[in-house]
Amino acid sequence: MKIAVLRETRPGEKRVAITPQVVRSLVQMGHLVSVEDHAGIGSHFSNELYVEAGAEVLTRNALVNAEMYVQINMPEPDQYKQLPKGCVWVSQIYHRSNPEPIEGFNKAGISVLSLDAIPRISRAQSMDVLSSQANLAGYRAVIEGAYHLDKIFPMLMTA
Repeated sequence: MKIAVLRETRPGEKRVAITPQVVRSLVQMGHLVSVEDHAGIGSHFSNELYVEAGAEVLTRNALVNAEMYVQINMPEPDQYKQLPKGCVWVSQIYHRSNPEPIEGFNKAGISVLSLDAIPRISRAQSMDVLSSQANLAGYRAVIEGAYHLDKIFPMLMTA
């Protein structure tokens, strides 16, 4: 399968949907992975790391023939018009509060996997993006809070 990893366009967004480590696994399974130029730069993954993992790095305009497109955030308005019919879009969509992207993708003949719609149950825990991202945000909040504290920050342990 040809998989395209898109660079996030939302201001301030530093995450990337697929890391070089995951690219390496996908390539070993026989998939062809293309990564948009500088997609991982906000997460400190250079283009070179993706190339070393087996991906090709392309401009967004060159990512036209993929079978699957992967991004973290919702697609840009009308982004579905730039994608080939029959492909699969994977990202957070928030389809209950924002049905427009789903309607557009449906009209364009594109399948959608909305990661935020994966149930928060034990069987799906490895794919549960909401819990993992909330966990990371909470961890970062503590680290940043400790940085701004004007006194010693005691060691915390949780069970």
